[in-house]
Amino acid sequence: MIIKDFKAFKGQHCETTTTGSLLYQLDINLSEPMLFGLGEGLGYIFWNMKIMDFPFIGGRIKPDALTENICRNLNLTLEVKETSSIKKAWKNIQENLEQGKAVGLKLDCYHLEYFTTKIHFAGHYASIYGYDDQLAYLNDTNQQGRDARSTLKNLELARNERGPMSSKNLSYTISKNGELPELKKVIKRAIHNNANDFLNPPIKNIGYKGIYKTSTEIKNWFKTSKDIKKDFQTSASLMEKGGTGGSLFRNIYRDFLKESGELIKSNELIEASEEYNKISKLWKDVADLFIKTGETEDIKYVNQASEIFIELSEREKTVMEKLKVASA
Repeated sequence: MIIKDFKAFKGQHCETTTTGSLLYQLDINLSEPMLFGLGEGLGYIFWNMKIMDFPFIGGRIKPDALTENICRNLNLTLEVKETSSIKKAWKNIQENLEQGKAVGLKLDCYHLEYFTTKIHFAGHYASIYGYDDQLAYLNDTNQQGRDARSTLKNLELARNERGPMSSKNLSYTISKNGELPELKKVIKRAIHNNANDFLNPPIKNIGYKGIYKTSTEIKNWFKTSKDIKKDFQTSASLMEKGGTGGSLFRNIYRDFLKESGELIKSNELIEASEEYNKISKLWKDVADLFIKTGETEDIKYVNQASEIFIELSEREKTVMEKLKVASA
């Protein structure tokens, strides 16, 4: 059972790639930066729990919320299904595929064969557009086009995994709900909402406050780490290559602001895009310093990164304040 006219979405980030492939089926063709921006996706979190090998540095809003925001802003109907029953979870997929509808899946990428780096991350997304007796055919960021394949058993394990960011065999589909709203109005609303959330974090390890807090937390992390090389270099790799588009999603948001500024002829958005270009380079500097930290196990590189985190907090706060005003 394979959807013959399925069009693969080629993206850098898993959730926008997955949702983008479902939107293609509805003849909604938007760029990945536009989807990320309409999903009010830019964020920040420094998350440290005892069950984790090392702290998690994230640059977007929480899993699932990105697609929810895209569908709300574009007046689309999002149908999400969760179940603890493996059989029912698979049936939910089959029913949609038989109707010619691709399905978005939330997975732990640890179990997917085409991921060469084996790390548990249960907030990964891919869309499924077909299957046979042995394999599931997926559209995923790590594979261009239609090359992502997983055994049905491993897909089952990936869907049913437990841990941080996991869900109970979550799957989703999207359908149209009448006419799409005017994109220019939607862009402004999405930017305003994203800026407001970033500037008003509920706790101090989120948003611009979280970036500032990380400036001290990474020093504690260095002192307590049992494997400095692995911890800091893995974190750097996730920041740059873990489906973020580079610079912890700041490159993608920069491109969204540029595309939006040109579309609605807004100098304020173009200027904000240029500022995020500078911010993106600073995030790349942080990742490079994390690599050096792992290579040398010298705290001086952590101290240098700490100073950049302080600067990033202020820069991102300032540009988000300007965006909130410009999009009001």
